[in-house]
Amino acid sequence: MVRKWQLPLQTLSLTVGFMVWVILSSLMPFIKETVPMSASEVALVTAIPVLLGSVLRIPVGYWSNRFGARILFSISFLLLLAPVFYISKATTYTDLLIGGLFLGIGGAVFSVGVTSLPKYYPKEKHGSINGIYGMGNIGTAITTFAAPVLAKSFGWANTVQMFMLLLAGFAVLTFLMGDKNEPKVVTPLGQQIKSVYKNEKLWLISLFYFITFGCFVAFTVYLPNFLVSHFQLDKVDAGMRTAGFILLATLARPLGGWLGDRWNAFKALMIVFAGLALSGIVLSFSPSILMYTVGCLLVAICAGIGNGAVFKLVPMYFSRQAGIVNGIVSAMGGLGGFFPPLILTMLFNLTGHYAIGFMALSQFALASLVLVMWMFYQEKLQLAATIMEKTGEAILITDTRGVIKSANHAFSKVTGYEMNEVIGKSPNILKSGRQDADFYQKMWDSIKKNGYWQGEIWNRRKNGDQYLQWLTISAILDDAGDVEYYAGMFSELVEQRHG
Repeated sequence: MVRKWQLPLQTLSLTVGFMVWVILSSLMPFIKETVPMSASEVALVTAIPVLLGSVLRIPVGYWSNRFGARILFSISFLLLLAPVFYISKATTYTDLLIGGLFLGIGGAVFSVGVTSLPKYYPKEKHGSINGIYGMGNIGTAITTFAAPVLAKSFGWANTVQMFMLLLAGFAVLTFLMGDKNEPKVVTPLGQQIKSVYKNEKLWLISLFYFITFGCFVAFTVYLPNFLVSHFQLDKVDAGMRTAGFILLATLARPLGGWLGDRWNAFKALMIVFAGLALSGIVLSFSPSILMYTVGCLLVAICAGIGNGAVFKLVPMYFSRQAGIVNGIVSAMGGLGGFFPPLILTMLFNLTGHYAIGFMALSQFALASLVLVMWMFYQEKLQLAATIMEKTGEAILITDTRGVIKSANHAFSKVTGYEMNEVIGKSPNILKSGRQDADFYQKMWDSIKKNGYWQGEIWNRRKNGDQYLQWLTISAILDDAGDVEYYAGMFSELVEQRHG
């Protein structure tokens, strides 16, 4: 029964962590009225929680494997009490920087659930489960919507202190209801990092999450103040619009996980990065509030789907190192949200507009699209190679001229020929001489008519022994429907050969 509660409990815990994570960005239009700051200082204060929240995700992922989600969530919420209280008393820019840095603990808890929850479910459900857990992103929408409303009535400092009650309550709740018997992994951190850091797939997946989750975080911390200063919207209105962006991205996240489970994570990411490229172009032309809204909503949908789909790839490639890999990937996603607001502000100060920054998003998305397509086709090739090598049947591939292009280990075992001895030669080296020309003519007539032929045939090994085999020859077509290769699959009919 305890295990069944872990998905909703950890999802709610993530919601609370993310609610606290974005306190500063959500209340910035109010805070800067009492704490004077330049535009660059505002950008740094709103981005600084993302920094520690990103870096901490690596050790938090490791600690989650070692100590369990119950301990990690409880300690994280207790630790957050201090910076939240400190921010509520802040009177200077430096106070906000210090308190904001430690708010990053709220973002770091993301690594807890993506490490813990897959232990309770089969691999084919990991995408959907992580997608549901990722809906804890809704915490940023709750704060972005509710904090300005509360601040208007009670003041921003009192509003910040209200979050301390929530943190204390969930520290107790997760400690009491968390799974005390969660399976633990005690492999040393250095050993886990050493086992994965040279794998290029780790860094490609990290790049994809850098873009998708980075977009989500960057727009979350950037929109409230931007909508007020650039479009002169009311502070509450800006908060509601940002909450709408977050809500849409959050609802799209489990869809991305589901698509990864049921369809294909790579295909989902192709659509995601094509959409982000398009949205970057739309936003780069400094459109009206209507077109700006369309561009942001497209970012929300694509980022949400992408966030869910990426975490289908982690257990697919790193089932034994999920804790440390989830930490690294999610850390890169957090860093993806740290830099864009700072870069956008810097570019605005230099050029007077945001076009270059949004166009950079478009180009990053296009580059990621190319890399996703490359990984997709590499995966297909690797799958084909694995099937060819691991299958018990002997396989021989020729081109349309009858030149051998490839063979597998089972082929060598049956025929006695090593692969380097047959590549570039004709399958005629296997002929036993028992079948006449009419037999082969009928065989090829069947292949041309039906696309395949199968039956018994006598062939000869390298040492000259003849043996009976069951052979299937199939025509492999290209995208235009023309024959590109012929694949022969055969097995030795031992009993008939000796009978």
